[in-house]
Amino acid sequence: MKVAVMGYGTIGSGVVEVLEVNKEIIAKRVGEPLELKYVLDLHNFEGDPIADKVVSDYQMIVNDDEVKLVVETMGGVEPAYTFVKAMLEHGKHVATSNKALVADKGSELIRIARENNVNFLFEASVGGGIPIIRPLLRCLTGDVIEEISGIVNGTTNYMMTKMMNEGSDFDDVLKEAQAKGYAEKDPTADIEGYDACRKIAILTSLICGSHVDYNDIPTEGITKITANDMKYAKKMGRTVKLLASSCASGNTYYARVAPFLIAPSNTLYHVNDVFNAISLHGNMLGDAMFYGSGAGKLPTASAVVGDLVDMALHVHRNVRIAWSDEKIILADPMEQSYSYFVRSADDKKDIEAVFGNDLDYIDAGISGENGFVTGEMTEKTFEEKTKQLGSMIQRIRLG
Repeated sequence: MKVAVMGYGTIGSGVVEVLEVNKEIIAKRVGEPLELKYVLDLHNFEGDPIADKVVSDYQMIVNDDEVKLVVETMGGVEPAYTFVKAMLEHGKHVATSNKALVADKGSELIRIARENNVNFLFEASVGGGIPIIRPLLRCLTGDVIEEISGIVNGTTNYMMTKMMNEGSDFDDVLKEAQAKGYAEKDPTADIEGYDACRKIAILTSLICGSHVDYNDIPTEGITKITANDMKYAKKMGRTVKLLASSCASGNTYYARVAPFLIAPSNTLYHVNDVFNAISLHGNMLGDAMFYGSGAGKLPTASAVVGDLVDMALHVHRNVRIAWSDEKIILADPMEQSYSYFVRSADDKKDIEAVFGNDLDYIDAGISGENGFVTGEMTEKTFEEKTKQLGSMIQRIRLG
């Protein structure tokens, strides 16, 4: 069965490597070999073993009836969307690792695939090499997933781990992450939470069956987390993690991306460095967690090739994915309740005039401020109260 790969960067080249290294076991599982016919890219890659397979016009793949399976690893929404749509409309199955494409156009591409009796799969778009999409679509279809929460960005988890363990400043850790290749030259998508936001939008869409617009999800990154915050976290016996989460509320869901202070009793507390983990709660299953390499060339490529095998096994039919074009209106995030850790330069008397006397003060040895934990209250109530403070240096939700 012939395969085309669109995009020969880190992940695309990884897919080609997995297809070659594991070709025998893949052929055994599919029942026939998966053979690379085209690589779509603007570079010619002279001297590379795939050089004779490189094309620059996607229409060559579209018009080749031999090609049944296509991989998209280009990234971004365009031109990936145009190319993928054309492949599906011409009866070709597509697997992608492109979270931006799936978050923005996923429901539409699933519908187009269904209309053309092919499949659009995207296991690698969330969690890299961690299997989470397929378990949600296949293994847990008898459950109502009431809550899902995860560390879904390796860059930020590496940075939070370093800051927690070594007391390093944010800027120093970011430079180190970039030097090691864990952070991009422009790290905005990671450190501002945009990457995690798209991933939780995809997961929430799958568990509710309707389209979740990532623009509707309140998103905070880690750029305001400081070494002093980590000192308080240690005193509290907690750690700071950037979490992407959603939970059921009536007929809809709350969703949020933000740093949280979490305790050792939370399994995500123990997920460190570049590793990712996703925990969920089903109404019948109870709690489960998926853990592993959330990024990287070969772990992500492995997930893409898993989709290729799945599509090859269902090459003559569409496998239903319940994700409709209908947009779901998320619950008002201002009505969600948390306890909050707050740092303020106000004295205790003024703090208690706003929040009451039932506060837990944390002494991290930092002069000129008070750190404390509030009782549980809604976001709306918390914001109203903080307007009455003379100074708020920091606030982090407890998870």
